[in-house]
Amino acid sequence: MTDHKRYKVMSNEPKTKPAPDQPMVYQIRIKGHLGREWTDWFEGLTVTLEEDGNTLLTGPVIDQAALHGLLKKVRDLGMPLVSVSPLEHGQADQSEDK
Repeated sequence: MTDHKRYKVMSNEPKTKPAPDQPMVYQIRIKGHLGREWTDWFEGLTVTLEEDGNTLLTGPVIDQAALHGLLKKVRDLGMPLVSVSPLEHGQADQSEDK
């Protein structure tokens, strides 16, 4: 009898793809609270100050170049990046209710 180990292959593809005319919605979590003066800098994103001291940026990102541009802004702030998560359709609406 042969003992086979099965490994799960990770994919870089999101589980669900948005419609071609719809941008992907992302949540970007950074450590620390952003001041109100930075809201305009992240135009188009919802800025949520979380109780645990983190800031959550949520919104549509048109493509990977735009995502990298947002991450560059976070880097330029000097605030640690906690996570970047693509949201499945319908999940973005639920996250705003929390």
